[in-house]
Amino acid sequence: MDNLTHSLFGLTLARTPLGRAGRGATTALFLASNAPDIDIVVTLGGAANYLEFHRGPTHGPLGVVGLAAVVAGLVWLGHKKWDRSADEPRASLLMLWAVSMIGIAGHILMDLPTSYGTRPLSPFAWTWFSVDWMPIVDVYLLAILGGGFWFARGPKGDPVTAVRRRRNAAIALSLMAVNYGVRGAAHDTAVDRAPEAFGGRLPGWCEPSIRPGWGLEYWPRPETTAARTNGSPRCLLEIAAMPDFISPFRWRLIAQLSNAYEVRDIDLLTGRGLSAESLSTRVLAMRVPNQWTPAVMTAAAAPIPRVFLGFSRFPAARSFVAEDGITTVRWSDLRFVQGDLDAPRQFRRGLFGATVVIGPDGTTREQRLGP
Repeated sequence: MDNLTHSLFGLTLARTPLGRAGRGATTALFLASNAPDIDIVVTLGGAANYLEFHRGPTHGPLGVVGLAAVVAGLVWLGHKKWDRSADEPRASLLMLWAVSMIGIAGHILMDLPTSYGTRPLSPFAWTWFSVDWMPIVDVYLLAILGGGFWFARGPKGDPVTAVRRRRNAAIALSLMAVNYGVRGAAHDTAVDRAPEAFGGRLPGWCEPSIRPGWGLEYWPRPETTAARTNGSPRCLLEIAAMPDFISPFRWRLIAQLSNAYEVRDIDLLTGRGLSAESLSTRVLAMRVPNQWTPAVMTAAAAPIPRVFLGFSRFPAARSFVAEDGITTVRWSDLRFVQGDLDAPRQFRRGLFGATVVIGPDGTTREQRLGP
């Protein structure tokens, strides 16, 4: 999730019984709720570094324990040196460490339901996990958490205000649970209705394949890697539903085939993308090529594409050979393609992609992230 959402969630937790741990608990929860994203410093080494390490070790077990210790130590030292308030006892270092671990764990758990995913086992395992329920920024989550603060404002130290803050925090957390529940149920419905949405455009399932399960997705997967290299007949590898930024009932269905992707937008409330009538009035589906030619396989061995392919869940590969023999290979991660499916040049824009230029002699002349 975005850092504003993480911050509001940490401050909301501070208005629950966790905030009664003593002075410093609120500050610790606020900092801890953002601490895992300290990995943004690796951007100094380039965008590829960020893609390689973001939501890595700082979002894993060592991050929970280690970053919580750092946050607790900073807050404890800061309050010991500068805080002279006597309103309530200062939280102990051990208590600050405990609430900081809760704040960091909350951050990781909020990243898990997003389509971007996270790597909660790193550095022991660099596998990505996701349940595809939430966009990276959820306006409803922001409204719930922001509203909890707006309607609980009042003078500090006022007992009535304190009660209102605790009550509104409980309401906000309950509404968050409802929001997640609605998103989860809508996601499962979208996946279940995928065969109806795609109609007869999908082939039979590959063997092996990734059938819809109980919700936790992970990648990279050996099944998809094998399909790129063994030249298997056209078959269906996986179906996924990506959330919409505005409506929890609009989803982008991605069907990964052995040699392409089928993509379709559906609206569960209106039936748009599901009825024959809507299909006759507008192009709601698009096929995206995914041809792993020898040139693509060569380009995939370059350092930047290796990083991108380790991050990307649905990389669509295309290659173009110019008259002078120079080959350009491009990948796009279909999770992050935004806008209408029938928009011109839809799958050629965005930063979640990689490009490699190969000379006629087979050497890599250029490699970069983006189109």
